[in-house]
Amino acid sequence: VQVTRITVHQSDTEAELKCHSSCSPAGRLSYVWFKNRQKVTGVETSSFKGRVYPGDIISCALKGHENYGSPPVYAPKLPSVSVSPSAEIVEGSSVTLTCSSDANPAAKYTWYKENGDPDLHPLSKEPQLVFSSIQSSDSGEYYCTAENELGRRTPEYISINVTYAPKLPSVSVSPSAEIVEGSSVTLTCSSDANPAANYTWYKKNGGPDLQPLSKEPQLVFSSIQSSDSGEYYCTAENELGRRTTDYIYINVTCE
Repeated sequence: VQVTRITVHQSDTEAELKCHSSCSPAGRLSYVWFKNRQKVTGVETSSFKGRVYPGDIISCALKGHENYGSPPVYAPKLPSVSVSPSAEIVEGSSVTLTCSSDANPAAKYTWYKENGDPDLHPLSKEPQLVFSSIQSSDSGEYYCTAENELGRRTPEYISINVTYAPKLPSVSVSPSAEIVEGSSVTLTCSSDANPAANYTWYKKNGGPDLQPLSKEPQLVFSSIQSSDSGEYYCTAENELGRRTTDYIYINVTCE
């Protein structure tokens, strides 16, 4: 069966199909058409015109040879999507998304990333969407479409969560003006990481065994003293790595 003409509507496809046979029996040829394995009445020509809905299966045969029917044609079934590797996706690794659907004629595939843009641009027109070195910015929801002349199907979104070690942390001091003895001062450490980073604050003191001052993103001095002057730094760490800031110098002045 060959699809010769189509008009696509919102819920169905208006199609014209042509039945071809490699046999050449004598006399005028009559054809039998089947839709969802039921004989279509009133059609004995090599052409079939009608509406094709998702899930419809159409085939044909020479009249009198119904047991030797054509392979059926049908729109794509709902595609399945797989992700390789199926375990945790780590930044920098190779990741492949595969879309597959049962269809005849064979489906053509297109991959998209959901980003709220009504004019989505395809990422790939192959069954596979390959990230040779996936990045944190590639996290998000993806979907594929499977389409042939008889219809188009789209599965649900698949969510890709890329994990990565902490980026270099940034440090801020509040207040940013002169630090006066007895005032309240907060040092804040922040880093982009997935999973979220754990933070630790230290003060440089020349000793080999540094003791953490805080295991929170913020190091708070409710009433800072001149003895608190010095160099501080923080670390940001998750199971994928650890990053350390440069020293930040705190100079406490007396009133």
